[in-house]
Amino acid sequence: MPEFEIAVIGGGPAGMITALACARASRSVVLIAPELKRQDYRTTALMDQSVEFLKRLGVWDAIAPDAAPLRTMRIIDGTGRLVRAPTANFRSAEIDLDAFGYNIPNSVLIEKLQQAVGNEPNIRHLQSAATNIETSDEKVLITTEDDAIVEAKLVVGADGRNSLVRNAAEIGVKKWSYPQTAMVLNFSHTLPHNDVSTEFHTRTGPFTQVPLPGGKRSSLVWVLDQGTASNLSAKSVGELSVAVEQRMQSLLGAVTVEEPVQTWPLSSFVAHRFGKERMALVGEAAHGFPPIGAQGLNLSLRDIMRLARMLEGISGKAISARSGDKYDVMRKSDVWTRTLSVDLLNRSLLADFLPAQLGRAAGLHLLSSLPPLRQFAMREGVQPLKGIKALLPH
Repeated sequence: MPEFEIAVIGGGPAGMITALACARASRSVVLIAPELKRQDYRTTALMDQSVEFLKRLGVWDAIAPDAAPLRTMRIIDGTGRLVRAPTANFRSAEIDLDAFGYNIPNSVLIEKLQQAVGNEPNIRHLQSAATNIETSDEKVLITTEDDAIVEAKLVVGADGRNSLVRNAAEIGVKKWSYPQTAMVLNFSHTLPHNDVSTEFHTRTGPFTQVPLPGGKRSSLVWVLDQGTASNLSAKSVGELSVAVEQRMQSLLGAVTVEEPVQTWPLSSFVAHRFGKERMALVGEAAHGFPPIGAQGLNLSLRDIMRLARMLEGISGKAISARSGDKYDVMRKSDVWTRTLSVDLLNRSLLADFLPAQLGRAAGLHLLSSLPPLRQFAMREGVQPLKGIKALLPH
């Protein structure tokens, strides 16, 4: 029976990055997941902290040529309501960063991570799905669909919303849904984006354009009510291109939408625990929320960073039966803070309640007009507690 210190279940970006991080912490790792075969046309915006982590893992240089920097983030109130917020511009140079982060095609991210996993001597990749997990005080036994049995001291669930690891640990989840659908697509445009990402706040949710490499292509996440999303996604590419250009107020000139156009019903969930005994959860095995504020994979990478630091803290020592419980305590505050902030932003856009409109408009006005507050918010958006640390005496 093969024995490893850590078994990672799940072969998406979170699973592969977890395996790499654990391997670089000098642990023997088995990655248990079939190879990804479905083409992913989405993109992922990784903030500065996440990019620095990928640099430490030695994979960023392979990704960087296909990544577009996000140097300015612009928020425009497109609600058309009585009380509207002023346009707010956030520039990375204000907080001494070349870019807040980078937008990367998921196909590129997955390809480069697969290559890194394949080249890592501390990782063995079993291209088979896990079907059963049994734990004891001493070890974890994982059975795969081809009846192989693997032994590990810690199992990390990076296996998505229907996580086998989470279910095996008997960890429940809190779920909620929204009356919205996200339309996700890429488009070309006649005017350069100049590394500017623009987010329109609309009555149905955010409309977020994010630069892609080349200067005249962008990705889009358009949050709509379910009926409008259904109607728009059924339109021809030409009709949809006109709709996107109109919503963008022609800021990027003429628009040409690229197929495919994908839609995703919006929902959120958070696991009741993020670790238990010899099990830990990362990524969408632990939490999931709408594609708002570029938080999804960035929060997942913070899961992985925290797990890696925990393992580095016990370097050279055996992994204990309480490792999952320790990890759970470490992750609660960050996960819940980010989840609730995304939920609050989304609900504030849907609210017709006048005090909610006043509060959102006043908040954006303060961020626009007060540089210290704006810089604090930008630092916190890039990395939790970075804004607070900047206020402390050096």
